[in-house]
Amino acid sequence: MKLVFSEHVSDYAHYIFPYAIWGFPERGETPAQMFDAGFLPSSRNLDRFYLCRHVRVNLNRFKPSSENRRVLRKGEGIQFKLIPRAEFDYTAERRAAFKAYTDIKFGKDSMSFARLDSLFDSPIISHLLVFNDSNTGQEVGTATLYLEGNELAFYYYAFYDLNYFQRNLGIYMMTSAVAEFARLGTRHLYLGSCYSENALYKTQFAGAEFFNGFRWSLDLKELRHLLKRDRPGAECHLVESEEFQRDFYAGNLTRIKHASPFGMPLA
Repeated sequence: MKLVFSEHVSDYAHYIFPYAIWGFPERGETPAQMFDAGFLPSSRNLDRFYLCRHVRVNLNRFKPSSENRRVLRKGEGIQFKLIPRAEFDYTAERRAAFKAYTDIKFGKDSMSFARLDSLFDSPIISHLLVFNDSNTGQEVGTATLYLEGNELAFYYYAFYDLNYFQRNLGIYMMTSAVAEFARLGTRHLYLGSCYSENALYKTQFAGAEFFNGFRWSLDLKELRHLLKRDRPGAECHLVESEEFQRDFYAGNLTRIKHASPFGMPLA
């Protein structure tokens, strides 16, 4: 992997010089390796990735909680099928429904038809989970996925019928995906980034862990600390914070250094 550091807004008064870190896979390297190193795709062609705080479920550790089971019970009668992208019919009706969903959920034209078409014609979608209400025969949801053998499933965009909000359809779809890929023996299910309290729903599964910049952490108290701290005006980088070092790494910066998977030969 080749790394590129792209400058962002600096805070010279506190000697904070942020960089966005991009990773470019080299010959023989796979997207699964990029995900495992803490990167998410920044290109739908899977040729450029960015380092970020994101969440995955270690499916070897997953066991449904009482809350997971409650969600699945609320969705009883809604069935799903895993479909390879080549077998999925991207019809005009589905296209219009996906656009209507994003307009309502995220704001009008937050995803244009051109962007939507590009999404469904890109390597980042290898499979889809399609959900149907068995009582009505109606298709009620579609989740787009990138799968790579048994190494990873990436739960990307989800589109669903907002009339099913009382049955928590959105979280039912995600919970169904976690349970299904655990059943299939997949190693990790990736659920996207977590930079707000609103994204903590992604951590409600046993085995949930997040990438903190230098390692995958199972400590959700650490994640909440990062969310609380993630605001303008912080006076030092995270790993320089004595509070962070003390509360999560026994006050030892060396432990943080040794946890990092990154290195660069200088000779």
